[in-house]
Amino acid sequence: QVQLVESGGGLVQPGGSLRLSCAASGSTFNFNRMGWYRQAPGKQRESVATIFSGGSTNYADSVKGRFTISRDNAKNTVYLQMNSLKPEDTAVYYCNAVRVYYTVYDYWGQGTQVTVSS
Repeated sequence: QVQLVESGGGLVQPGGSLRLSCAASGSTFNFNRMGWYRQAPGKQRESVATIFSGGSTNYADSVKGRFTISRDNAKNTVYLQMNSLKPEDTAVYYCNAVRVYYTVYDYWGQGTQVTVSS
């Protein structure tokens, strides 16, 4: 059973930084892609950043230049370095991992709260 466990959320002042981590357990394979989504109160869940097994990345326009996604394939872990945080970055951040093997296997973490406030 694959489990994704996030860590690193918390309260930070505007302009500050946080680093989220997501470790996958229960898998012996590398995921085709891993990424971070977020959901603010009253809003739909949105993609923040994605990293593919080959290392290519995608970012939401709202976080480009401020957030950096990276992964350690040996540890099946994905990270999200968040700099220059803004109050509008406040949300629950979810880790996502996808494996494509005859069908699509889609896994989610439980979420970690990020609050940007003075």
